[in-house]
Amino acid sequence: MELASRIDDYGKPAWITLMVVGFILFWPIGLGLLAYMIWSGRMGCSKKGGPGRWHFANEDGRRERGPKWGSKRWRNASSGNRAFDEYREDTLRRLEDEQAEFTDFLERLRHARDKAEFDQFMEDRAHRAKDVEVAEEGDEPETRPQA
Repeated sequence: MELASRIDDYGKPAWITLMVVGFILFWPIGLGLLAYMIWSGRMGCSKKGGPGRWHFANEDGRRERGPKWGSKRWRNASSGNRAFDEYREDTLRRLEDEQAEFTDFLERLRHARDKAEFDQFMEDRAHRAKDVEVAEEGDEPETRPQA
């Protein structure tokens, strides 16, 4: 499609503008353009299409994907500034240590909560056993209101 390739030269804003104008003129035109943009991958909504062809493009027009923030590739990539790279590594290391400490803290907190609940259960159980013994020793069975 020659028309689609011409619009692709202007990028995603041209497609969005064309779609909005289509909705203003006659809503089925805008809806059709939206469906075409999603189906063809021009909106970048699908996993297979990724971003449009104008994202991460080099001089030849071929797409290059940049490293993702959480990936090891991004972390090991040099910015060209040694001081910044050292600062980034120190900060990331510190954040990982803080995350490990926080995870340990949460584990201790869960353990303490579980222990407190178990101790409360055992205490209630001991009180119930004591009440049953007192009731059996007495002449009349002692009735406890149900809670």
